[in-house]
Parts: sequence; structure tokens; C-alpha cells
Amino acid sequence: MSGLNFSVFLSFVFWICSTVQVKAETEIFCVFMQRCILPCSFQGSADVFIHWFQQKAQPLPVHSYYNNMDQLDKQNQNFKNRTSLFQDQLSRGNASLLLTGVKVEDQSRYRCFCSTIKANKETFLQLSVDAPVSDIRIHQEGNRTTCSSEGIYPQPELTWSTEPPSNTTLQNRTTVHQTEEKLYDISSSLTGPDGSDRIYSCTIRTRSNQRRATFRKLSVSVSGGVSTIPCSAPVSSLHNFSLTWRFNHSQVVATQTAGSTFTASDGWSKRVEGVSESGSLMLSGLSSNQDGVYSCELRDEEQTLITSVLLATREGQIKFSLNLFSLKIKHESASCFSFIW
Repeated sequence: MSGLNFSVFLSFVFWICSTVQVKAETEIFCVFMQRCILPCSFQGSADVFIHWFQQKAQPLPVHSYYNNMDQLDKQNQNFKNRTSLFQDQLSRGNASLLLTGVKVEDQSRYRCFCSTIKANKETFLQLSVDAPVSDIRIHQEGNRTTCSSEGIYPQPELTWSTEPPSNTTLQNRTTVHQTEEKLYDISSSLTGPDGSDRIYSCTIRTRSNQRRATFRKLSVSVSGGVSTIPCSAPVSSLHNFSLTWRFNHSQVVATQTAGSTFTASDGWSKRVEGVSESGSLMLSGLSSNQDGVYSCELRDEEQTLITSVLLATREGQIKFSLNLFSLKIKHESASCFSFIW
């Protein structure tokens, strides 16, 4: 290369570099299997070249647009049918990418390159994927309490607590398994003294949210022809919660939203007498046809608490039974087990 040509080449490279605007990196959090927008903008122009890349060791083409149309011939197969631009907003300088069906593998650094006759611009983003804790299950066998949840990302943390606090060391064993989808399943078993007045709680948390599960044993009061199935809400009232009572985990018995009165579903309106401030369900006229598991679901923006009680009737007697403890009330015997998760 001659001295003149080399000088021209350097001048061209300097011109390209000097006209590229680089925007500071932004961190974006996307929810697993949901839609997510990766923001990018440029100075509006009728003729624009847009290139999105996933910044791996070898950059992967995610989405390209030029000549007034999408150009996806070189798009990486991991993004096929999952990307689009807001083409009605391109004239206003919006080059944001809509990514659907977010996967854990999408977690990466991304580069958006926009080129017009006025300027070139690069935007870098760090995409992080979250699969929040959505459900916790808890059960007890003897003096062992087990808490578990599935489909979480990133790897969650699980902690135990008791009320009142235990005077002895609680032994727990926690296992974590990563699925083919790169999500985490977690399970922990806690072994400790078995006491009817002790409450066991486990909390599973990630960077995006946390949920708590509480196991407790409850007593039940039955008076006259009305049976009260406890919800054992951890609050004195339900002002901040929505409430759903279910029969056998599926059939809705009654619902109540925050600040409103309860509504009994079809088929249960003649049996539902009311819902207490703590969420307990009052039923009348029960027979063996209503034997089964009654679940109370309390939900707010941060947690879900579920109480399940097994109800069985025997020749006019009503029993809440899982053989944990029993009590005598008039001519009706009852034993009750409840857990919340």
C-alpha cells in the first residue's frame, strides 16, 4: 500500500470511528417465557440500517433491518420467530427490539447498531433473565418438614425459621437441581422437635422476589349446624389480600377481593354462610358429598399463602382429620391438620 493510499485509509477509519456514538450500557431484566423490550434509539431518518447482535465470543446476528424491510437471512436460529421491531416507530428513531418467549440462554450482552446518513450509533445492553419463585409446597411427616419449589432462575436461596424460635439445632438438608431449561428446582427437609405449638417457615428468594411457606397445626371449633374451616391468615384482616376457597384443589367455593364482601360460587351458595375477617370459611348442611380437601388461598403482590384442611363426615359427625391431634366439642370429634405455602 502506497503512502498516499495508506493515509487515505487511515482518514476513512478515523472518520468512521469519530461518527459512531456509543451509549452507556443499560441492564435489562426479562422474565422467563415472557415478552421483553430491549431499548435502542437513533436520530430519526427515513433510511436507516439497524443491526442487533448477541455479544458472544463470536457475535450472533439477532435481527437486521435495512432497505425498509427486515433482513433475517443471517439471523441466528436461536432467535427465529422471536424478534421484531416497532416498524411504525422507526421514523421517530425507535429501534427497540421485541423479544418473545425469553429463555435463560438469552441472558447475555447485546449490541444495537444504527446507521443513517446523519450518524452512526451503538447501544450496549446487558440482558438478565429472571424466573421468579411462583409456588411453594410444604408438608410434614413425623418431625421432618419439607419445603420445595421448581422452575426458578437464577439459583435461589432457601432459609428456615421457627416460631417460637427453637432452643435446639435444626438439621436441614437442601438439594438443588438444574433442569434442561437451565431453571432451578430446590428442596429442603428440616428435622427438629415435633411440637403442636411450633410453626415452621421456609423462605425461598431470588434477586427478583421471595415467597414464604408456613406449616402449622390448628384447632377447629364447630358450633351448631355451622362448621368453621380455618384459613389461619397471618393477618388480623384481609384488607391487602385477595381470597379464594377451593374444594379438592380445583372447584372454587367462594372468593373475596381486598375491601369487598365474599361471593359464593354456583353450587355452594346454599352452604356458604360467610367468610370471617381472618378468612375462615363457614359452611352449613354438610354431608359426605362435601368430604375432601378445602384450600384457602391468600394472595397479595409479594406472597401466596395457602391453608389446606381435610374434612370428613361420619354419620352426622364432622371431622377435620389428618390424625395429628384431636379435641372433643359437644358430640362432634375433630382433629385438624393445616399447612400454608
